[in-house]
Amino acid sequence: MALLTVLLQAAEAGAGLAKAGGAIGAGVAAIAAGIGVGNIGKSALESIARQPEAANDIRANMILAAALVEGVALFGVIAGLLAVVS
Repeated sequence: MALLTVLLQAAEAGAGLAKAGGAIGAGVAAIAAGIGVGNIGKSALESIARQPEAANDIRANMILAAALVEGVALFGVIAGLLAVVS
């Protein structure tokens, strides 16, 4: 009976640790997405400043890259929140 109690307490502690890890993971995914989109914007503005005639092509590629970064970040945030809820 004592062994069963110890195992149940360990399982509850592990579940709490998983919830904390999920919340931290969701936060890291959101922060990383912000940094990634910021770097994309910075590089695009520098490129447009160097070659203004290519602004439309650079802008289109910037939007595509930012959308891909945001998609991965959204997946990370949802996975982290699902870990918290479960």
